[in-house]
Order: sequence, then C-alpha cells, then structure tokens
Amino acid sequence: MNERRYGMALTGAVCALMAVAAAGRAESSAPRGGATRWLEFAQDAPVHHEPRAGHSAEAATRPSTRPAEAEAIGSVWDRETLTGGWFGLARTLEDYGITLGVGLTQIYQINARGGLATHRRAGRYAGSYDLELNVDMEKLVGLKGGQVYALAEGGWSDGIDDSSVGSFFGANADAFGDYAIALTQLYYEQALLNDRVRFRIGKIDLTGGFECRGCVASFDGNAFANDETFQFLNGALVNNPTIPFPDYGLGAVLYVEPVDGFYLSAGGADAQADFRETGFNTTFHREDQFFSIYEAGVTPRLPSANGWLQGAYRVGFWLDGVPKARFKDGRTKTDDAGFYLSFDQMLYREKEGPDVEALNAQGLGAFARYGLTDGDVNDVRTFWSAGLQYRGPLPGRDEDILAFGAAQGCLSKEAAFRASHETAMEVYYSIRVTGWLRISPSAQYVFNAGGDGSDAVVVGMRAQMAF
Repeated sequence: MNERRYGMALTGAVCALMAVAAAGRAESSAPRGGATRWLEFAQDAPVHHEPRAGHSAEAATRPSTRPAEAEAIGSVWDRETLTGGWFGLARTLEDYGITLGVGLTQIYQINARGGLATHRRAGRYAGSYDLELNVDMEKLVGLKGGQVYALAEGGWSDGIDDSSVGSFFGANADAFGDYAIALTQLYYEQALLNDRVRFRIGKIDLTGGFECRGCVASFDGNAFANDETFQFLNGALVNNPTIPFPDYGLGAVLYVEPVDGFYLSAGGADAQADFRETGFNTTFHREDQFFSIYEAGVTPRLPSANGWLQGAYRVGFWLDGVPKARFKDGRTKTDDAGFYLSFDQMLYREKEGPDVEALNAQGLGAFARYGLTDGDVNDVRTFWSAGLQYRGPLPGRDEDILAFGAAQGCLSKEAAFRASHETAMEVYYSIRVTGWLRISPSAQYVFNAGGDGSDAVVVGMRAQMAF
C-alpha cells in the first residue's frame, strides 16, 4: 500500500471515530464518570521513552498513571483521548491492571531549498502508529512489582531524506518505512526493594528506560530532546548519533537507585537484532555479537522563588561487539567503545506548583548532549547538541511549547567526507489543540547535509493524536 492510500485510510478512520464519538454522546451534554487517560503527551509528563531503532516511540502511547476518574467522556473536544478511554471500557480494564493506548503521528515535510532536490517530489507525507499494552501483574494475578509490556508499531513512507535532503542525521526521526505492523517490544519488568531495584528482560529497546525522580533515566534520555512524536524531528535532537543502539531485539536491563536522586544502570542486547523478527535467531544462532551500555545519573532539584527546578545529569559509556572495518586500511576492529553525556535542567518557573510537576511547569528549560567515539571506524567521531524549551510562551497558551535546538557531528577525517561536519538547527512550536491532538509546525536548517558541503532547508507540519 502506498503512502497516499495509507493517508486516505487513516484520515477516514479518524473521521469515523470522531463521528461515532460525537453521536454516541449527543443525547447528553453532561460529563459522565470517566475512564483512564491512556495517552500522555511527552511534554505533559517526563515518562519513559521507547525510541524506534534508537529513537523515541513509547511516549506516543504510554498509559497514564492517573486514576480512571481523571477523564470524563463528555464532549469530544474536552477529552484527553479521542475515544474518551475507549468509550469507558478503559476504566473497566484498569480494574484488572490492563491499560491500552493507541497513538497516530502524521508528518508532512518539504525540502524548500538545497539538499538533493527541491522539485515537486521533494515533499513527503509520512507517519507512524503505535499500539501499546501494559499489564500490572499485581492487580491481575497478585505478583507484586511485576509488569508485562508490549508495543506494536507500523508506518508508511521513509520520509524525505533519501530523495530530497540527504542528511546524515535524518530530518524525520519518526519515519518508519512501509510496514503494516510489527511487534517491536515484548518484555517482563520486575521491581524489588520498594522500587530501588528494577530489571527488564525480553524484546526491548535500550533507549526506553526508567525514571529517577520523574526524570528519564537509562539510556541517553533527555526531558526536552528525546521524542520525535512531540519534540524535535531531526534525529540528532532525539538521540546521540555516536551511540550505535541496536534495533529492537532480545536483551536485559538492570536499574538500581540506592538513594533518592542517584541511579546506576546497565543493559545489553543482541547487536544483530532485526525488529521484524522475534530475536531468537540472531541472538542464539548467529555470531556472538552483543551491545552493552552503562549509565550513572543524578537528578538534583535547585530552589527557586516558584518551586524546585528539576534537572538530570547523565554520564555513560558503551561497548559494541559488531566487527567494523577501519577506514584507513580495511582491517577489522572487533570491539568498539564510546562515551556520552546528556543533561537537562529547568532554569525558570513562571508559577508555583507541585514538586511532582517540576519538569512540566511553565517556564524555561535547557538541554545538552555530548558523544565521543573512535573516528577510525565510525563516521561521526564527536558530537554535541544543545537547546532551549519554553512551556507556555504566550498568554493563555499554557500548554503550548516553543523549542530551539542545534546539533553538530564532527565527521571522521578518514571517512573521506567532503565536509568536516554536519550541523542541524531546528525550531518547533507545539500547539495543544485538545487533550488528544497536538499540531507542531517546524523548520530545520541543515549545514553540509550528508557531509558533502550542501545545505538544506526543511519545513514541515506534524499532527499527533491520542485515541
């Protein structure tokens, strides 16, 4: 099915759901008892991020931890999800520890100047959809601290990079390609010692971690630049490109929080994984090639006139067992390694509020990343990114978000690129239309796209819907 047919089908489905939602409640305008809010936007809460092949996706359908009464099923425009918690079914399922979420992201981008092409085919419509299941095993079968998580993803179009931009980082980190549906994650998680220790095993994504004081932890997380469905679209502003995260595959992660505000984490996964497979073949029947990553972090809270200013400071290193050929002489390097940093910090809060909402408060936040690896076998030898986010930038628009970010990857001299670096800058404005719909116009300027010395200007529009 081509991208046009995907778009028509999804648009028709959305219209039908809206019609059913409106008609089903037309007989009564009074709010009823609600259902759980199944989908929380990434900026509304610092939740786990489950990136697609190293990028973020789980936040698109992560169930809320708020009580079921939080959402009324009244007017479609007043709901937090389009279906009002599946028209009330969500509340019943939550009693059994089962939460469901469905998210749809649609993106249109056009290469306005430079790059590989600016003719009529330079514009592309792409998107992805996510179906999520989370089971609280304590509610369901009495297993304290146990949780089962499953995520299925699909999408259409690979975006405009290959045909129009040629960016090394990627102008659309959400582009999934033409794939109807795939079970990309399925794992078991267990919490021990009052949640001080947690481990996860199964088919996982190593960039989808845990939380420490409400901050994203393990691995390469960031409160303001980690989710392509709500935040930046450029891949360099989603994850650190010097880290060769493997595709979804079999692996395990251990997280330990010995004291409040400090954590240690270690994870490993099959470095040859293919998200379309179960993972058993590549893990147990091919070469022993594994990727491991280790991270430590602190999450300080700085005092201010309007409440705590939450921050998170992470440092980590990784080991990659995939053999890589050296650029100079073609000899094989069997064990690669790298180092990284990821910081985010609230700088200013407009209003007083609960400490638990410190990262979601109106005000200004900043982020930064750094990465270092071996330039003899990797295209990008060093990397940095930095930026700012302001929540509630306009009067009366407290939930809107304005953000700017810049990133630069210094390219390996041995890799024969024409330019010494690729640099990307992006600005977006996320508009909260309703609880279940955000629209985000964005613009990117890419210097030396693909390392060949040409620049590109990419503009686009993104819509994210929560069902």
